Amino acid sequence: MANYRAEAAATEILYGDTPTAFGVPSVDPADLHGIDIAISGVPWEGSPTWAGWTGCIIAPKTIRDASVRLSGFQPEYGIDAFEWLTLGDCGDVVVNMQDQPGSFISIERHIAKIINGGAFPLTFGGDHSIAYPIVKAITETTGKRIGVVHLDAHFDNKDVYEGDRFARNCQFHRMAELDLVDPTTIVHTGIRGPRNTKGQWEYAREVGAQILTINDVRDRGIEAIIKEAHALASKGTDGVYVSICSDVIEAAFNPGGPPDPNGLTTYELFRAVRYLGQQSNLVGYDHCEVLPPLDPTSLASHTAAWAAIYMLGGMASRLKEDREQGDKSISLTESTINA
Repeated sequence: MANYRAEAAATEILYGDTPTAFGVPSVDPADLHGIDIAISGVPWEGSPTWAGWTGCIIAPKTIRDASVRLSGFQPEYGIDAFEWLTLGDCGDVVVNMQDQPGSFISIERHIAKIINGGAFPLTFGGDHSIAYPIVKAITETTGKRIGVVHLDAHFDNKDVYEGDRFARNCQFHRMAELDLVDPTTIVHTGIRGPRNTKGQWEYAREVGAQILTINDVRDRGIEAIIKEAHALASKGTDGVYVSICSDVIEAAFNPGGPPDPNGLTTYELFRAVRYLGQQSNLVGYDHCEVLPPLDPTSLASHTAAWAAIYMLGGMASRLKEDREQGDKSISLTESTINA
């Protein structure tokens, strides 16, 4: 099994002074033999939706910087994700801020390589618009119907924002238009607050998207809500994609994100993503909208890295259980939908 932390003193440099995520080996997305989890960065930042609240273009770097101190071990669950999963860092997708269509095609091609290589795509944004080309690539590459668990304060389902149909608050409208995404299996989870508009709420209801608000979380608990979100996203689908905006987290715990109070605690987020990682139909994961220039202690970047570890811990627990109950040689990709 991989032991990345044993090599921490000689962490591989991805570019400049940026280490690979978690200190794992650098890999070519076109050659992923033996890799379970393929990590990528997408340093894309399109139309800003709030002047001054920008900077997620550098988040893949700061999340990697934060991650290199972390092991895969979670003492509260008694498992080390890195003992069960083999990870590789595919580097950053090539994007051009002056060419949105070309950049999104680049994202699609990168993710398609990962899927065709039999690995699970774990992606750090970048702004949240990147979830659309990722899901598009998964559906087109696999031909499978995909549901989405969307963890966010906001619906992000506008048809167009100031002339941009691919802005960071339009991606779930675009996703609902994909042939292999049934809008009723898009589950907006953790929704709250006045930075949503009535029109976005009405569109979600019109297309049948599922809405689980922060009040649902508070009234029923994160365990019940995330189980319901996953069940709704799984209904009639072949796989579930998880997409996280950092502002699903309470602003007090997320200084490097939009200032949206009344959100999830980090404990609730980690419980949620661990549960999702334990599910056998998970096909991809992203964490977006970390704004490093607003985050002097890099807490939001650390939280993104931690959340990924907890999701991977859920995957490792499932793989461990599968091996204990059956085939001792079963791999992650043999027990998931993207095999």
